[in-house]
Amino acid sequence: QVQLVESGGGLVQPGGSLRLSCAAPGFALDYYAIGWFRQAPGKEREGVSCISGNDGSTYYADSVKGRFTISRDNAKNTVYLHMNSLKPEDTAVYFCAADRLPICGVGVNEYDYWGQGTQVTVSS
Repeated sequence: QVQLVESGGGLVQPGGSLRLSCAAPGFALDYYAIGWFRQAPGKEREGVSCISGNDGSTYYADSVKGRFTISRDNAKNTVYLHMNSLKPEDTAVYFCAADRLPICGVGVNEYDYWGQGTQVTVSS
């Protein structure tokens, strides 16, 4: 069983930045595709970004392209989501998820393991 732990959320003003971390203590994430999802109140969970486990390919939702960057540090078993130019509409609980297959999946059902989430609030 893979345990994922998110951290780095918080309250930030519009235009600000945050870095989210997704750690898997004691477990190597090297060959897993890792996705970041978010869920705002009353809305469905949506995909934000993904990094593949084979060649490091990255994918982004149109709403975050140019503002968010996903990266991974396999030595630390950690995946990061760097979020810049944050907007109020980015407010949500952010989850990371791991797919046993190395190719990034699109839907939430394609991921096998999930973290508990971290709250991101963008407000002045």
